[in-house]
Amino acid sequence: MKLLKKILFIFVVFQFLTSCVPYRDTLYLEKNKDKVSEIEINAEAYKPYRVQVNDILIIKIKALDQNLVSIFNKSQNESQSTVSEQMNYFEGYQVDDYGNIRIPIIGNLNVQGQTIDEISKLIETKLVQEYLYKETNPYVTVKIAGIRYTVNGEVSNTGTKIIYQDKVTILEALANAGDIKDTGDKRNVMIMRKIPGGYQSETLNLNDAKVINSPYFYIKPNDFIYVKPLKQKNVGVGTNGLQTLTTVLSLFGVITTTYLLIKSL
Repeated sequence: MKLLKKILFIFVVFQFLTSCVPYRDTLYLEKNKDKVSEIEINAEAYKPYRVQVNDILIIKIKALDQNLVSIFNKSQNESQSTVSEQMNYFEGYQVDDYGNIRIPIIGNLNVQGQTIDEISKLIETKLVQEYLYKETNPYVTVKIAGIRYTVNGEVSNTGTKIIYQDKVTILEALANAGDIKDTGDKRNVMIMRKIPGGYQSETLNLNDAKVINSPYFYIKPNDFIYVKPLKQKNVGVGTNGLQTLTTVLSLFGVITTTYLLIKSL
């Protein structure tokens, strides 16, 4: 029995040393937090986004005389106060598999790979050259209807999400999914991004403040986010001291009961 107690004691100490997650590793942007002011934001994050297949665009065509351009607008309701962001998203122009959008009267326009400003100028030029006089001063606004992304792994709410903003950080995207669970590894968050011709992926360490310098710190439409589990989850003894102690005590109870039953036979 003394030998059993000694073995269990060694086992408990070993589990406490190996299974508990250090407090610093459970925090966001903890490492190098004192150097945040010195970290330069990656210029890649501020490059204009280039539209991809399945993006949804909100396009509004205006002019000095709105009656002249109303037929080019998908919705005849120009009262923006009554149109929600969600309604804009579902009534927007979706980029099809060929990179085209279809605008009333104008027809198909290929917008894949173009920036928002380039699409605005493309439509304005088309209007002036083929449908309106230059003096009508057509003005076109284009923006992304919302950022749609998918998150999986160790988060509270997995699945496809939509945030109705033009720019969203990885931290905001995870918060929108209920945040990373205790069993998730903040140092090991993978983002898979669709690009022309394939995909690119990057693994982010959200425990390190230097992550704000990554071009993946701001997510983009159709990103896939995967939060990998901590090794402690695979071991199954707990991610903190209390969970480990509870597991070990339960195990100790089972072993002791089994030992006493065998001994009494």
